[in-house]
Amino acid sequence: MTSFFGLNRAPADVVAYSRSSRIRHVRLTLCAGFALLLAACSTGPSVKVESTTGIPDAGVAAQDGPLVVPALSALPDTTARVLAGKFIPASYNDLPGWASDDLRNVWTTFVRNCRGLMRPTSGNLAASARSTPRAWQPVCAAAADPARAPNPKDPESVRRFIQNWLGVWRLQGPDGKSASNIVTGYYEPLVMGSRKKGGPHQWPLYTVPADLLTIDLGKMYPELAGKRVRGKLEGNRVVPYDSRAALETSGRQPSAVVFVNDPVDNFFLQVQGSGRVQLVDGPDSGQTIRVAYADHNGHPYVSIGKWLADKNELPLAQTSMQNIREWAKRNPKRVQEMLNANPALVFFREELIVDPEIGPKGAFGVPLMAQRSIAVDTTFVPLGAPVFLATTQPASTQPLNKLVFAQDTGTAIKGPARADFYWGFGEAAGNMAGRMKQSGQMWVLWPKQAGAPSAR
Repeated sequence: MTSFFGLNRAPADVVAYSRSSRIRHVRLTLCAGFALLLAACSTGPSVKVESTTGIPDAGVAAQDGPLVVPALSALPDTTARVLAGKFIPASYNDLPGWASDDLRNVWTTFVRNCRGLMRPTSGNLAASARSTPRAWQPVCAAAADPARAPNPKDPESVRRFIQNWLGVWRLQGPDGKSASNIVTGYYEPLVMGSRKKGGPHQWPLYTVPADLLTIDLGKMYPELAGKRVRGKLEGNRVVPYDSRAALETSGRQPSAVVFVNDPVDNFFLQVQGSGRVQLVDGPDSGQTIRVAYADHNGHPYVSIGKWLADKNELPLAQTSMQNIREWAKRNPKRVQEMLNANPALVFFREELIVDPEIGPKGAFGVPLMAQRSIAVDTTFVPLGAPVFLATTQPASTQPLNKLVFAQDTGTAIKGPARADFYWGFGEAAGNMAGRMKQSGQMWVLWPKQAGAPSAR
């Protein structure tokens, strides 16, 4: 699902942003050249140039069914991508709480993760770095072989399989020191909505606008590989796309997937990047659908928690989701002013919910698993890598040491050992995510025969 907005993360501004982007077929044909783009960037507000994250670059893996692993000779390779950190060999004895981590729900996630690992990489530098498929082929082949795979219902059998096949690597930062960083949380919220605007349902979750352009700069200039801009055409010039406030007053809003009954719920669902909507009327009344991240307007995220603090409405330390909701109830006439302080806007697509226990797809293209998936900075840890995360429970010193999988990304998730912990679905998960801002460390588990972790 990833994380989309860049936030320093006051607790209220809980991250979740990645997901796959949609419009790439119009990127270059509508521009006469990069000179036009530079001209557009030189006047008025600047077009946001960002690292592309959260683009599953080789299709989406099926979430269930038999694990199919191609022969190593049939698995193509692409050029290696340099990771920003270093990895130092370690052991399972170095992992705090490894022996006590209850792995009974891990094997299903491990197999789904293998499906993502066995997708060949495209070599597209605009996509997030992925774990090297060829390094993982022997491990995933063993996982697919009933004679070698563990008993999925026996956590100790799963632990033995992991220890037999995977080595432990401690992540270091560019300074050569063991990496330690902030661990935040995100979740999948539930909101009430209608397919039609009316009554309390006034707050749209928009589909991707037809005029939104996503321009891959690396296609024209290799030194800008992995960079892109979003905008729209005005005559023969590319200009920044509309901000949140500008789109609402433009008179040309895109169609909406649904209309939500609360503006703050609408906003926080956008921050999370994906969510579920319970339909309250019409022929689908009572049905719950998923709205999944499809794209965004390219504007940088501005924290509404910081806006409230700057306006002396709330102390920065108290800008939790819960306190922002309470402020909105006390100040209904200022809610839109608060929301417009953030110019960024997310666009969505509708997805069916096949299994209520399974989360939305992250940047790796496989469904997230509650308390077993994290968003990472893929310049340090490639997507698909199993990670042992050592941190603490939200607003607590109680240890939270778990095997997780790097399956998502986020604009705010930057730096070695920076992680966003996926808590799952619903209000309880949201309460945990909204309070989480802990210190953490990570180790990457990697196939023993493949050397240090690598990326493509």
